[in-house]
Amino acid sequence: MDCISTRLPYRQTDYFTKIILDYLDHAENLKPFYAHSPSLQGIQKAINERKTVSTNRKVLAEELKKQYADSAVSAVDKNIEALLSEDTFTITTAHQPNIFTGPLYFLYKILHTIKLAEHCKASLPQYNFVPVYYMGSEDADLEELGHIYLGGQKIEWKTKQTGAVGRMKVDKEFLKLIELINGQLIVLPFGNEIVSHVKKCYQEGVMIQDATFKLVNSLFGEYGLIVFIPDNADLKKQAVKIFEDDLLNETPSVIVEQTANRLQGAGYKLQANPREINLFYLKDGMRDRIVKIKDKYITHDSRIAFNEEEIINELQNNPERFSPNVILRGIYQETVLPNIVYIGGGGEIAYWLQLKDLFANYKVPYPVLLLRNSFLFVEKKWHEKINKLGFAVEDLFLPEQELISRLVARDTKNEIKLNGNFTDAEQLYESLKKQVVSVDSTLARHVEALKTQSLYRLHELEKKMLRAEKRKFTDQQRQIHTIKEDLFPSNSLQERTDNFMQYYAKWGKDFIGQVYRHSLSLEQEFAILNEC
Repeated sequence: MDCISTRLPYRQTDYFTKIILDYLDHAENLKPFYAHSPSLQGIQKAINERKTVSTNRKVLAEELKKQYADSAVSAVDKNIEALLSEDTFTITTAHQPNIFTGPLYFLYKILHTIKLAEHCKASLPQYNFVPVYYMGSEDADLEELGHIYLGGQKIEWKTKQTGAVGRMKVDKEFLKLIELINGQLIVLPFGNEIVSHVKKCYQEGVMIQDATFKLVNSLFGEYGLIVFIPDNADLKKQAVKIFEDDLLNETPSVIVEQTANRLQGAGYKLQANPREINLFYLKDGMRDRIVKIKDKYITHDSRIAFNEEEIINELQNNPERFSPNVILRGIYQETVLPNIVYIGGGGEIAYWLQLKDLFANYKVPYPVLLLRNSFLFVEKKWHEKINKLGFAVEDLFLPEQELISRLVARDTKNEIKLNGNFTDAEQLYESLKKQVVSVDSTLARHVEALKTQSLYRLHELEKKMLRAEKRKFTDQQRQIHTIKEDLFPSNSLQERTDNFMQYYAKWGKDFIGQVYRHSLSLEQEFAILNEC
């Protein structure tokens, strides 16, 4: 399998928000909301800042060694040992443990992290850089994490388990999904390989976070990627003071709310909204947010209640039972890792831009923010069909109806534009207006109204002519629709819907190798991968 890649500016795709496009364009009104530019110079500044704050590297390495006790990979072991050095820094991406890794971009962001770590090592050889996948295993949104799309079909895990998805266990309903996937993929060249791989990781009784750990490690361990599960008492102890301040003083909500108001004032929509308390209580199949009512701290469903002394004791003695929400997750991550770059999707970058002042308040170094790589993978068969239709792959980012209109306008043998007639009509009414004004100036408005009405009807006639002509191109319309549905399922980006297994089943691990080879580091462009 071989691919060639072409690149597009993100703005040209029309799939990214104003705040992200402005961030990529270094807009002046966004500069107060981040600390370092997404560049090699910005990374050097982040390193200098990180050096001024100590990270408990000993605890980090010890916990990682425990996590990898039964999953040794030499490249990973080497990177864990490297973390003990003050000259080693992490480059991190984060994602929840979606079943079977979820959408394609899960792989893309991990490979971007690996590629950037290599680029930084080559550019700044006096330091060492370790790629990290931080697993958001405490997320409880099973509706989001519990399904994948495979070949256009939604495959959903129906389980009665509740709480953090990472702590849920593979059950018989989950095993049924694997058999369903097997039925779809077994006919493809590498279908048996990937299904066998998945079966080894997702065994009955295994927690989802552990199964995800095994799967990701098996796919990317050779690159030295560290899979990091932060749902850990010894790690959370390092963030206890921040969690305590959130419980007692609600400081994070005040700070982030102020930043949010400034961000809105600069013309941007908010991605995340702080709560008075930004922690969940995590225990026995529940992950429920903590709220304060009068002098009591209760879980939102009111099953558990603490007074102030009790909840602080609980935090000190069982920090693993406290789970940060989106407002505190990042600062917890940056507390336990010697991190200098965070790679995330558009939504993630948007909410990180609300957090700079929060980091400053707790004297936690704020990382360089980098938009993750995006790819559109175009199989050879689609590339050939696109070329036959007379389009470039980049044209496929246009709406379907616009593509059809362009094709008809280009290939029709009939004149379907009324440009000359519009000019003639306008000149006719201008002539009429001069004539009637000489009789009665008040009739000018009437002529203008007639002109507007006439031109409107001519425009409608032109649209009808286009629709009539389109009916002569039904085969081409059908082809465009089929291509668009495959490359942009549900009018969304392919990477936000498709799961990697259908690609692995066709091309094996070489698919991952191709994405790795074409992954960018700091270039910040959308890449199209064309199969040769």
